[in-house]
Amino acid sequence: MPIRIIVVDDHPVVRDGLREIFSTDEAFEVVGEAADGPEALVLTRQTNPDLVLMDLRMPKMSGTELIRRLREQTPDIKVLVLTTFDNDADVLPAIEQGATGYLLKDTPRVELLRAAQAAARGETVLSPTVAGLLMQKVRAPEQQTLSRRELEVLGLIARGATNREAAAKLFITEATVKTHLLHIFAKLGVKDRASAVAAAYETGLIKRASET
Repeated sequence: MPIRIIVVDDHPVVRDGLREIFSTDEAFEVVGEAADGPEALVLTRQTNPDLVLMDLRMPKMSGTELIRRLREQTPDIKVLVLTTFDNDADVLPAIEQGATGYLLKDTPRVELLRAAQAAARGETVLSPTVAGLLMQKVRAPEQQTLSRRELEVLGLIARGATNREAAAKLFITEATVKTHLLHIFAKLGVKDRASAVAAAYETGLIKRASET
């Protein structure tokens, strides 16, 4: 049976190119396309694909949020990120939320097809750049530093502020606060707010935040 795949990207020309690549390979069946996160969630419910091939930055919903909601909606779904962004602020949250693989858009056609087959089997596939980045984080976790804004958010959360209260205090949106928290969790290697605050106290981050 062919691997049922949906393509999620906000650029029509990219979707066209990916559809052409996968439709001409008998190992795959493209069962749908979506231009943003909400469309992808609906399409996934309708088509029940084996693999979601998606960009990371799209309108209406962030890529990390889409990954999280896809995994909540269909726990066994396989998600392969195909994007142009390879910095830790994008890579780490995507992996943390459950992406099966993470590739860059300069991946050659043959390698993309091979990676998609592996991802559909549940195997982790990473571009060399992304794999190198993750190895650096494993080998040198102490080098993970928070940005000034992330320290400000963490300091407010540590003092008991809600996302809404932190957003109002910093004159940013609640969605931005949530994004900062995802980055903080990834950098500190924790799963939730309480663990982030505990790690911040242990490492002195809260103290440094108060001095900035």
